[in-house]
Amino acid sequence: MSIPTPHPFAFDPAYGLTLADLRAIAPPEAPAGFEAFWQKRYLQALAVDPHPELKASDSKHPDWQVLDIVYTSTGGVRIGGWLLLPKDGPVRRGLVVGHGYGGRDQPDFDLPLEETAILFPCFRGLSRSPHPPISANAFFHVLHDIDKPERYVIGGCVEDLWLAVSALLALYPGLDGHIGYSGISFGGGIGALAIPFDERIRRGQLTVPTFGDRKRWLGLPTTGSAAAVQAYQKHHGSVFETLRLYDAACAARRITVPMLAAVALFDPAVAPPCQFAVANALPQSKFNEIFILDAGHFDYPEAARQNAVLLDRLSLFFKAL
Repeated sequence: MSIPTPHPFAFDPAYGLTLADLRAIAPPEAPAGFEAFWQKRYLQALAVDPHPELKASDSKHPDWQVLDIVYTSTGGVRIGGWLLLPKDGPVRRGLVVGHGYGGRDQPDFDLPLEETAILFPCFRGLSRSPHPPISANAFFHVLHDIDKPERYVIGGCVEDLWLAVSALLALYPGLDGHIGYSGISFGGGIGALAIPFDERIRRGQLTVPTFGDRKRWLGLPTTGSAAAVQAYQKHHGSVFETLRLYDAACAARRITVPMLAAVALFDPAVAPPCQFAVANALPQSKFNEIFILDAGHFDYPEAARQNAVLLDRLSLFFKAL
């Protein structure tokens, strides 16, 4: 690892664990009814017509046609975002890209993909998808309806992803069988929960995914969204039974499509043991790859080089769609 020391945190964001320790972490067992819970939600989401609406965006780029998009998700929630289309050449594949808990203020123009329609949705309550009373502040967003397992906001965000796929297919029916998903941090956890239940998503890429191994997630010191939930639990009682239904590692056990997971050895916002619980849950397959980063949610000397290598891997990975 090339992490500079000393770091500014009051705890060790590597948690004293080596790569061998992290690779040995076993994902938790899912609670009873886990699959039925998500399959029911998926079927309900599949019945929603997203009615995608497009208009020219104020954002401009030399290689991409940039469009603003709005579509309808479950509960009538309107989801805003961006759609990038190649200026030259056909559209042969689709990619939905999820954001971190900081939200998103523009598309990622540096994704090295060609002949791809790339949809950047903002999950409900965040950035271009305001939906009061859901807070746009990550530390309050993660708590919205946490005491109501069927209505917890994270489930709605998973449905927003499924409806993003529906929106792409409504616009480009020929993309059926050629849609992937890429998500980082919050978007990585949402992706892990969504992919196993949506056969329309044929490949997935997760970077430093959160929401894995909720028991650890609730117990390890962090600067991320788990800190808000830990504080809530201290004052309001255990939320573990709710969170078990939203465990990204339990869901990842059920993923059958090719996956590329990038996980970090040091991360103050998403504890590495929780990231590796997700990555380790993926089935052993020649089509799956685990990419190791020195750190997540933290600047370090090798960051630019490692992220460039990861982008190259991502490009090759999604070309197979």
